[in-house]
Amino acid sequence: MSSVLPAADERILIVDDTPANIQTLAATLKEKGYPISVATNGKQALDVVARVRPALILLDVMMPEMDGFEACRRLKAAEEWREIPVIFLTAKTETADIIQGFELGAVDYVAKPFNPHELLARVSTHLALRRQQRQLQENYRRLSELERLRDSLVHMVVHDLRSPLLGLSGCLQLLQADLAEKLEPEQAEDLESALTAAQRLSEMVTSLLDVSRLEAGQMPLHKEDCDLRAVIAGAIASLGGLTRGRRVVFTPSDTPITVCCDAEVTGRIVANLVGNALKFTPASGEVRVAASLTEERAKITVADTGPGIPEEDRERIFEKFGQVKGREEGRKHSTGLGLTFCKLAAEAHGGTIGVDSEVGKGSTFWITLPVQGSSPLAQGPSAR
Repeated sequence: MSSVLPAADERILIVDDTPANIQTLAATLKEKGYPISVATNGKQALDVVARVRPALILLDVMMPEMDGFEACRRLKAAEEWREIPVIFLTAKTETADIIQGFELGAVDYVAKPFNPHELLARVSTHLALRRQQRQLQENYRRLSELERLRDSLVHMVVHDLRSPLLGLSGCLQLLQADLAEKLEPEQAEDLESALTAAQRLSEMVTSLLDVSRLEAGQMPLHKEDCDLRAVIAGAIASLGGLTRGRRVVFTPSDTPITVCCDAEVTGRIVANLVGNALKFTPASGEVRVAASLTEERAKITVADTGPGIPEEDRERIFEKFGQVKGREEGRKHSTGLGLTFCKLAAEAHGGTIGVDSEVGKGSTFWITLPVQGSSPLAQGPSAR
């Protein structure tokens, strides 16, 4: 049978080598209903903490075998004990002693002889803070569990959607090929729009699955030397109908821009950024894509002439499911998935992502990639 006693929620451990002090403290605390435990030196205090796990410790400094400072040092060094609040209650009141006590992790420092009312007020305050801290920790644990359950449910549903969406896209492509010469222009345009929408849904499903895998470190990158000019051109072409009738400008440089990256994943980053820019750029505006190279980094920029993003929202748009309402017609700057994928994928390459924006004038999203691969993820065949 375990020798560890169930700790009372508000048990206080008194650590002092003077019987009269222990008697006075015990009487003061018991009068207010606090259960107490007692130790007469630092070593004994650590033994009591291991058995009882008090809610708060009143700790003297000058004691035989192990003084209070050393006992506090050992308490704070132990993961399972470091959150227990310690109040030094001692006659050592030099400034250097007080500073040392706080540096060791104490929450308060009370001089002897003490005023009972003041001591009780301090004890009550620190116990209340402890309760609030534990409640915050419990709330965080519950929220984390709810988030995990949400992610698991979303992952399961999205995974089950993937096959039907692929089938739908395939059927629409077959219809488009079989009926190419039979449809009226308006009908052909409608079919193209349906195919584009199905493909976009498939891409969103893929992005969500890949976000989960990137967060878990389970999406290895197949990295090789790639010319970013070809990656960017391919990414723009992959958007298909989204770019029809829109002005997307990319003027590749005359010289190669070679980086070590996963070409498919990098292309998806660019496609997401260009698609996002088109979404918030008026039909009369334009989206400009550019790439540049320094000795250590390559940089890709996607600039639009949309409404811009308020400064307070520029971090949140990269968060998972982070959605920010635009200033025009309640539109949103992010689906909550695409930009999160871009951020995680860029960071998996050892790169960075960000946005420069001015409300009313547009935004420029940028990513940087190291010329030499330095991904923290294991390289190998892509798990896609």
